[in-house]
Amino acid sequence: MNTGDAAGPARAVRAAYEAASAVVAALGEEESWLPTGCTGWAVRDLVFHCVTDAQRALVALHTPSPEPVDRDAVTYWHDWEPNTTGAANGRRWVRVNGSMFLDFRQLQGLYLETVAAAAHAAQTVDPAQHVGTQGHVLTAGDLMTTLAVESTVHHLDLTVRLPHVPGPAPEGLAAARATLDGLLGRPALPEWSDEHYARVGTGRARLTDAERTALGPAADRFPLFG
Repeated sequence: MNTGDAAGPARAVRAAYEAASAVVAALGEEESWLPTGCTGWAVRDLVFHCVTDAQRALVALHTPSPEPVDRDAVTYWHDWEPNTTGAANGRRWVRVNGSMFLDFRQLQGLYLETVAAAAHAAQTVDPAQHVGTQGHVLTAGDLMTTLAVESTVHHLDLTVRLPHVPGPAPEGLAAARATLDGLLGRPALPEWSDEHYARVGTGRARLTDAERTALGPAADRFPLFG
């Protein structure tokens, strides 16, 4: 995804991480057990998953690849289909590993320091550099966009039972909308908010009958990733 702004992806991932960090930093032990928008995951499970994603970001951003690019910020998501065996196995893996943190403050601290490091790394890497992650090669800028999108979607997941906390960063929501438009091959319904589009586009919410009618044949492509 080429926005014409080389620094845009780094700003987006920093804004997305800072917005999510503000929520996580304010959570207590009891809140860490609340359910989220991710099937089978409590808040602490989702926070652990986000730690592993930030760790992946750190590794990728510091490991240039000599291979040609085979994915961009949109096509990266083609491999992430919902309701697959791999997705179910991933949910179980996160629950088991996240449960090893007996005190949420330990996990909270690890999350905050890891995403801060990943956000800093994003500011220092040439966005045109090729980097490898998840078996593919992207430019660093496109990788940053995917990170902003994932953090933003999970920010929405995190706050399902925490309606009083701040929402995702506008930069992250904009990246998510542009990505979903790219996957759909057209703009979404103009009346959709960024938050609603992120939820229906990733299978967190179902399309209504009216939305299906308005979308026409494109409705059958939802969710676009999950």
